[in-house]
This record gives sequence, C-alpha cells and structure tokens, in this order.
Amino acid sequence: MATDPRAPETLSLATFTQGVWKENPVFVMLLGLCPVLAVTNTATNALAMGLATTFVLLCSGVLVSLLRKIIPKQVRIACYIIIIATFVTIVDYAIQAISLDLHRALGAFIQLIVVNCVILGRAESYASKNPVTNAFVNALGMGVGFTLALLCLGVVREVLGFGSLFGFELFGASFQPWAVFALPPGGFFALAGWLFLFALIRKRRTAAKPEESHVA
Repeated sequence: MATDPRAPETLSLATFTQGVWKENPVFVMLLGLCPVLAVTNTATNALAMGLATTFVLLCSGVLVSLLRKIIPKQVRIACYIIIIATFVTIVDYAIQAISLDLHRALGAFIQLIVVNCVILGRAESYASKNPVTNAFVNALGMGVGFTLALLCLGVVREVLGFGSLFGFELFGASFQPWAVFALPPGGFFALAGWLFLFALIRKRRTAAKPEESHVA
C-alpha cells in the first residue's frame, strides 16, 4: 500500500542529520546565499549569523508545528512570516544589547533573516506537517548545517584575508593577507571552493556504492 505523503515522518537520526549533510541548506540546496556571501568575512560574524538563524529556525518551527492544525491553509504563508518576523525581532534586539559592534557588522542582514528561504521552506514543507519533536530536531539539524556552512566560509576568509581566526593573530606581522578574501568577491571564491569539495565528496561516495553492492 502506498505511503501517505501527508503522514508525519518517523523521528530518527536522519531527521537531524539530513540538514547537516544530505540536505545542507548551503552546500547542497544553495539556499540563503545572501547572508552566506555577505557576512562571512570573519568567523565571528559567520558564527553569530548562524546561531541567530538557528534560533529563528527552532522557535518558528516549533510554533508552526504547535499551530499547524489551527492556522487556516489560505493564510498559512502570511502567518508563517509573522511568526518568523517575531523571532527575528527578538534576535535583532538581543544582538544589539549584547554587542553593538557585532550588530553593526551584521547590519541589515539580521532583519533579512525574515526572508531567508531556509526558514520559510522548513516551516511550509516540514514543521506544518509534523509534530513538535520532529520539527524541533529537523530545525536543529538545518540550523547546525547552515551554521557549519557559514563557519566554513568565515574561517577560510578570515584566515586568508586577515591572517587571524576569531580575532586572534595566526601568522604574525610578516604575513601578507589575501585582501580579496576580505572583500565581497572573496565570498564567491570561498563558496565555489567549498561547493567543489562537497561535489567531489558526493561523486566519490556515489561511485563507491555500486562497487560495494557488487562485492556484497
């Protein structure tokens, strides 16, 4: 008998890990690239944006899941955006209270979390169809995957562009920074490098599967 596509997903380890690797928002699905390219000039900015996005993902996913049987289908997208915008506002004020310098560095990209298609996509495709526990675990996996992707870019760009990591000097005064990685084009170069690496890994894993099946 065919499985009902609207049925809730069974909670498993894959519920979490699919967002980290198989369906990584940045390296696989290429979503949310605006902040990925804009704020990853340092590892600190990348980590802050990743954690802020994860917080909004978790809170909005849980709330959408809780209200999934109450929100009318005709206005569900508008309701999801309102929910997401509420938690983005909380994050915005929290970052502003914690560090004004960090808030200035992230700039308008904090508010632009509202239109991050990763968050709205998970609300629509997953949280609205699954119970709270599943929605929380799935959102956590997506948030971790998104944060790791931002850190991958942020670390490369800060090390090569500034010769530091999280503000700590690595190479001394003799190091000549690669200025391009500190500038907007550096985001494209770093992203291209990581995408190539992930594509290469996936290709090798895919090529290895037929060999394993043949041996078995």
